[in-house]
Amino acid sequence: MIDPFAPFDRQCMARALQLARLGWYSARPNPRVGCVIARDGRVVGEGYHHRAGEPHAEVNALAAAGPRARGATAYVTLEPCNHQGRTGPCSRALIDAGVAEVVYAMADPHPIAGGGLDTLRAAGIRVRGPLLEAEARALNPGFIKRCGTGLPRVTVKLAMSLDGRTAMASGESQWITGPAARRDVQRLRAASDAVVTGVGTVLRDDPSLNVRAEALGLPDAEDIARHQPLRVIVDSGLRTPPSARLLQLPGPVLIAAARTDPAVDFSAAANRPEILPFAASGGRVDLAALFRELARRDCGEVLVEAGAELAGALVAAGLVDQLVVYMAPKLMGSNARPLLTLPLDAMGQSIGLAITEICAVGEDWRITAQPAR
Repeated sequence: MIDPFAPFDRQCMARALQLARLGWYSARPNPRVGCVIARDGRVVGEGYHHRAGEPHAEVNALAAAGPRARGATAYVTLEPCNHQGRTGPCSRALIDAGVAEVVYAMADPHPIAGGGLDTLRAAGIRVRGPLLEAEARALNPGFIKRCGTGLPRVTVKLAMSLDGRTAMASGESQWITGPAARRDVQRLRAASDAVVTGVGTVLRDDPSLNVRAEALGLPDAEDIARHQPLRVIVDSGLRTPPSARLLQLPGPVLIAAARTDPAVDFSAAANRPEILPFAASGGRVDLAALFRELARRDCGEVLVEAGAELAGALVAAGLVDQLVVYMAPKLMGSNARPLLTLPLDAMGQSIGLAITEICAVGEDWRITAQPAR
């Protein structure tokens, strides 16, 4: 089969993908997008989407190219948007700039913003693609899933000893893993639109679950930490105390309950949470309904940092897309708590996993796996 793309096409798209990654932490909840403008075999403009509400990648690249964009080719990692939101449609910006051709990596899955390719073609602009589609899709898996299913991409983060234990019988769990793994978790949080935990974890560990600039180890850490993910507490009975650390720190907090009780008073909390009911049978929270609501709020990437019970319930319900397990080189013994509360009685009930990555993180190991569907 003849490759319709020249080496220069691939080079420019690879550069656009590289640019898109610069918005890894800052672009959310918008997709990470990069753009390269080339003319006469030479790059004349580059750009990427920095953050929501600011110009998109194409507009930034066109600004860098200036008048050299007329008659040029634009390489963009995602189909140019066709929607007037906080910023104008990129398809119109490319048309107005006089671009002659657009090469795209993947089509836009968004039901409203899509349609940019048709608009470009109607304006007489040549359109080619997809090019390096798999690489482009890997940039925005949460955005793609949210647009296609109405659910976010859910990652459950777990930490365990070599013998699969997460806490001592007393509940003591700090610290199973070392500083490098904890820094890695900070970066997972920073790349997430929401961080979910259970009320048991709040009562037992009183976590902050925020992004801390000093713990990220990144050059732009202060800027990243200004954009905190939504923190969500699954608390069916509204047992979260107003003094909880999550409620003393800046950044939005949502409590997902099975009921709303006006007797619960969070006025003493420095950061008053939003409380929403997601009632299911047995007085528990409907987790699928919660995740649908998070997707409706433009949360594409959701990180779960919870105990064995909530993590196990999510896996059992088929709501987990990815497990990220940090394994420490230590043994905690048979009295310690297991990784997941997942009561299975027969080998035939076991849940298969596809391991996608194993790598060292300091003295620990990080295992990334996807539940078999």
